[in-house]
Amino acid sequence: PHTFPALTLLNSLNRRGSFRIVFLIALPFCRWIKFEEKVEQGGERWSKPHVATLSLHSLFELRTCIEKGSIMLDMEATSLPQVVGNPSSGALIGIGIVLTGSPAMTHRNLTSTSLNDISDKPEKDQLKNKFMKKLPRDAEASNVLVGEVDFLDSPFIAFVRLQQAVMLGALTEVPVPTRFLFILLGPKGKAKSYHEIGRAIATLMSDEVFHDIAYKAKDWQDLIAGIDEFLDEVIVLPPGEWDPAIRIEPPKSLPSSDKRKNMYSGGENLQMNGDTPHDGGHGGGGHGDCEELQRTGRFCGGLIKDIKRKAPFFASDFYDALNIQALSAILFIYLATVTNAITFGGLLGDATENMQGVLESFLGTAVTGAIFCLFAGQPLTILSSTGPVLVFERLLFNFSKDNDFDYLEFRLWIGLWSAFQCLILVATDASFLVKYFTRFTEEGFSSLISFIFIYDAFKKMIKLADYYPINSEFKVDYITRYSCACEPLDLCGCVAPQVQRLSTYNTTIDWSSLTKKECLKYGGHLVGNNCGYVPDITLMSFILFFGTYTCSMALKKFKTSRYFPTTARKLISDFAIILSILIFCGIDALVGVDTPKLIVPSEFKPTSPERGWFIPPFGGNPWWVYLAAAIPALLVTILIFMDQQITAVIVNRKEHKLKKGAGYHLDLFWVAILMIICSFMGLPWYVAATVISIAHIDSLKMETETSAPGEQPKFLGVREQRVTGVIVFILTGVSVFMAPILKFIPMPVLYGVFLYMGVASLNGVQFMDRLKLLLMPLKHQPDFIYLRHVPLRRVHLFTFLQVVCLALLWILKSTVAAIIFPVMILALVAVRKAMDYLFSQHDLSFLDDVIPEKDKKKKEDEKKKKKKKGSLDSDNEDVRNFPAFF
Repeated sequence: PHTFPALTLLNSLNRRGSFRIVFLIALPFCRWIKFEEKVEQGGERWSKPHVATLSLHSLFELRTCIEKGSIMLDMEATSLPQVVGNPSSGALIGIGIVLTGSPAMTHRNLTSTSLNDISDKPEKDQLKNKFMKKLPRDAEASNVLVGEVDFLDSPFIAFVRLQQAVMLGALTEVPVPTRFLFILLGPKGKAKSYHEIGRAIATLMSDEVFHDIAYKAKDWQDLIAGIDEFLDEVIVLPPGEWDPAIRIEPPKSLPSSDKRKNMYSGGENLQMNGDTPHDGGHGGGGHGDCEELQRTGRFCGGLIKDIKRKAPFFASDFYDALNIQALSAILFIYLATVTNAITFGGLLGDATENMQGVLESFLGTAVTGAIFCLFAGQPLTILSSTGPVLVFERLLFNFSKDNDFDYLEFRLWIGLWSAFQCLILVATDASFLVKYFTRFTEEGFSSLISFIFIYDAFKKMIKLADYYPINSEFKVDYITRYSCACEPLDLCGCVAPQVQRLSTYNTTIDWSSLTKKECLKYGGHLVGNNCGYVPDITLMSFILFFGTYTCSMALKKFKTSRYFPTTARKLISDFAIILSILIFCGIDALVGVDTPKLIVPSEFKPTSPERGWFIPPFGGNPWWVYLAAAIPALLVTILIFMDQQITAVIVNRKEHKLKKGAGYHLDLFWVAILMIICSFMGLPWYVAATVISIAHIDSLKMETETSAPGEQPKFLGVREQRVTGVIVFILTGVSVFMAPILKFIPMPVLYGVFLYMGVASLNGVQFMDRLKLLLMPLKHQPDFIYLRHVPLRRVHLFTFLQVVCLALLWILKSTVAAIIFPVMILALVAVRKAMDYLFSQHDLSFLDDVIPEKDKKKKEDEKKKKKKKGSLDSDNEDVRNFPAFF
């Protein structure tokens, strides 16, 4: 019997019809979802996905086929014989068909002498095919059947759209129902031409715009219009200037087809199968168009709107966390929060003579964080202590000590006044001022905090190197000359009387067997040229530090790796930081070097025995201090407002695609309430932490679970919920009872996590991109949208001014004047306003816009394309009017 090659095209469609994928199998085997795949020679493996390249001639031939062939739309059929029988009126019945599927089916020789032998039920190989994981739900197939036979004098062509998708059994590689068929049979001798026409219709059906048209077409003219629209977008490469044998790699990101859909539909978005218009996300040029930042003019109007906005999502904020990704986020943010609490608590204890310490830091972090994540407007925000708060606490303690004030009582009244002022800001909708924050302010603040994280990570490691110095003059050959022994101090003839009495009392001690701590405790003296060096600890600590950072960065990017299945790659990427910590904790335990470990309080009681868990508001200071506390409270209020709202703006950026809305007023309300609680309990004050909040969002980013071969997963948004934050802070509170486990975690490993968070939070920041431009030759500079419109010297000037502002803020925070640091952050807004006189509004619209760079570039490309198309249409009109010129 005669046989013809069978091409199978899968056009997948989700429930709403807004996302369609195309898939094709051919002989030689080919398939499309979005990109073409071929079966390599031998028929045992699919090729790497590549961009399909077509000849212009095949497209024109396809157009002719649609014009002259049989077009049957909304055919009612339930099997392949009915489908083929309707267009051919029985002419094809009895023709043998070679059914082809995956490479594994190549040698099965599924040849039938009748279409009736084809089962409508899926075969076992189809049901076991792992390729189904690449397809979204409700996928539908298009089958393209082309070939040559010796009994036809002219081509037989049919394009069929079924009324309802039908399962055609083994005709497709995977068990999905078929909606479209394209049949082309012709005389012998033109097999290559038929094959290229089949590839052409397969490629068109893999195009979003054309197959939308195919779903809605009412007659053949609609299909012709769809082909013409496709031809309008086709770019032709001249022969001889490129190698057609080269397979073009799929792009990392595909351009949006919204513009093409709008043009086809006359300016309105196509809405097929229940689809709703999609927001392109181009933004409005600032935060002014943000509903959450509109001033209501009513008492607590913004707070009430925030509560009404967030209340419908409260239940979903819990069940949306039912995903393993939430577990990885909990472990990552927990370790980061614990490390930050210990570090800040230790510094706070030194600054306040243990009136506040590590335990207060743990308790405050747990209480405020859990309550905030449970009830706040934006639960993805993580509360933490900040550097400026530490500086204020140090200055306040010294001031209280110098003036004989009760520090905790004075601090209580400052906290109460600051909370009252924050509540006034909430009641008057003052958070609407956030809409005046531009990229200049946001990126300046976030970059400064990120640099502080990076700086502190290295600073802690360098201090560790000072505590465990390296003997750089060590020579292996001189190892016999190095020694260190413990001897009593009275042997050297320079002993203080009290130490001499201690040494005399301990005459029975075997000094040579004492440890370093015991030697110093009993008044001994370390003698030897190797007593001051501990080389292994510093070296091992830096290995753990850089190893954790490097491993975290590498594993986080593992989801784009070529190794392992998609599920495994995504799982490794989600748990990247946790895996890195476990790996280097294991290395530390294996090597056995005594590196510094995490120290957690083991008893639940105030750090200072002179205080309790409740601070009495009266009796410790003169009455006028209670009123005077309102003045320093104003500085705290500015700090709280700027820290909280700038971080909230960064968290709620449009590129994060948050769908449950923000709650600026509600967030500030809870920060004020929690400040009152912390002030009465003598706990540190907490506010939104920029870097940890960004890390929290990055750990919860979602991508498409099904993507075509060669297609990069699309970013869908962030897993918005309250569970991760609440559990993180509950774990922080119970960490006091987890000291036996946490004591095995080396501090350099956690410092490496700090370094990772600082560097990761700088990714995608335009300020960093502009800094890199200073070192790049013109030919290597990326195609940023602002470089298309703003002269390079103006870009460098804008960057220079931003660097100067950050340098001044850095210097300010490092001096005694750090108490006015929040005022200087507010001054960034004034500096940006003054730049209106130095830069044109045109330049600022590109350099200082809150619209994401990728969205602005996409919008700009669409404008250029539209302008170019208009120019071409004008040229065509000139050609029609003046043909003599051609």
